[in-house]
Amino acid sequence: MSRNDSESIPAIMSDGGRPAGSRREIKIIDTTLRDGHQSLWATRMRTDHILSMIDDFDRAGFDQVDLAAPIQFDVAVRYLKEDPWERVRATHAAAPNTRLRALIRSRNIAAFDFLPDDVIMAWVDRLFANGFSVIGSFDGLNDIGNIAPGLRHAKEIGASTFGAVSYSLSPVHTDELFVRTAVDLIEQADVDAIMLKDAGGLLTPDRIRTLVPALKEVIGDRPLEIHTHSLTGLAPLVCLEAVELGADALHLSVAPLSAANGQPSVQTVVRDLRTLGYVVNVDDARIDAISDRIEEIAETEDKPRGVPIEFNGLHFMHQTPGGMLSNFRSQLATAGLGDRYDELLLEVARVRSELAYPIMITPFAQFVGTQAVMNVMADERYAVVPNEIKKYALGYYGKLLAPIDPDVLEKIIANGASDISADIPDIPPMLPDLRRRHPTESIDDLLLRAMFAGTQVDEMKRTVASGGNPDEIPRPVLGLVKALHAMSATGLHSLSAGDLTISLTKGVDDNAA
Repeated sequence: MSRNDSESIPAIMSDGGRPAGSRREIKIIDTTLRDGHQSLWATRMRTDHILSMIDDFDRAGFDQVDLAAPIQFDVAVRYLKEDPWERVRATHAAAPNTRLRALIRSRNIAAFDFLPDDVIMAWVDRLFANGFSVIGSFDGLNDIGNIAPGLRHAKEIGASTFGAVSYSLSPVHTDELFVRTAVDLIEQADVDAIMLKDAGGLLTPDRIRTLVPALKEVIGDRPLEIHTHSLTGLAPLVCLEAVELGADALHLSVAPLSAANGQPSVQTVVRDLRTLGYVVNVDDARIDAISDRIEEIAETEDKPRGVPIEFNGLHFMHQTPGGMLSNFRSQLATAGLGDRYDELLLEVARVRSELAYPIMITPFAQFVGTQAVMNVMADERYAVVPNEIKKYALGYYGKLLAPIDPDVLEKIIANGASDISADIPDIPPMLPDLRRRHPTESIDDLLLRAMFAGTQVDEMKRTVASGGNPDEIPRPVLGLVKALHAMSATGLHSLSAGDLTISLTKGVDDNAA
């Protein structure tokens, strides 16, 4: 969309400078610096990219600017070799008028396994201390018990909080379930806002017409935010329909870091909202300047631009996030298995239904996708079971919304690692040992060490100290697929591939001779 498109729509202005008959104000929560580049650039926006346009973000009139979720810390440490805390501090210093926003992923933050409470609470403390005035959380099972303590703590230390109602499609994901989740967030955490989080881009105008009024009825005067993705092409219409039914804020990204796998564009949706008579107090000139800078980065560094995609009904079956889809296609082709892409997507849908319909967001999207890859490539489905799948089935990550298929559960228990107990152990504190091993380091660095094993934090710190970034960015899912393809049936015993960190241990039959 060109910068002049929004200027081409006639506006009948009143003396006050607003369209005649204007309706209520709609807030815009910008996602460009978090989900925009996460969805379209594999989270590879660097700190210098952000700082080169942060002044325009600070003055654009956004209600909030979404800056970081766990993956932004992950990619900064592992691949960009940048200090993510320094990024946050520099951005906060350069945007003093902006409410920066952070999202926490349940109790695992940037890991897949749950972390102890001392790490979770310290993480919340340091987000707030480093400049995030808005802190929220989501759980892939909508198990509010996993996130309520952290949200309560965020509110106690002075942050504004939001709780995510994670959306999905399945027989168990009813409007009643989502309403109960919102009520739980209010009753257990007293959140300041409710975010309807549609990471899979699955919302439709029809579903919005029942879901938004139902949520608005129970959340009182708390704002309702809409977060969706453009994976089916319906997202802009979903946003407009949600506003018509009472939604208060929309999550949008500045084009060209919008559409496709990302959120709808600020430019297009704001134009349409104003045409419908809503008031949107953002500075179009500043947004144009941000758009120009993103285009410049994309041109200079050969990064993709978001373009609308055509409707694909298969997406509603497998519900796989866009980033994983593009990875699956390229990696299967590299492994010589490109003709099995549709088979893999159908297997993803089948695995998800057998596993009681986990929402296809991190970490469950990775769990389901990896199990599907193994099922497609092995002679027998569930012959090999990642450790995380067995833990999920046993309830390590929270309460499941439905029973797992009994036959599948039997295979998971038999073929998963024998040392994963049905009795879920308590997680001991981590910070005392980290302080003992790294007595001179800051709490920020200790929290990174709690999430990134081995020498990853040390490598990042060395790169920062030397003033350079690595040229090579690994492709972990490609490594995973290649490894699976190369291993024989008897050799499948363990795998770990970059940020997937999927592990598996061949089940041991304790009764074997």
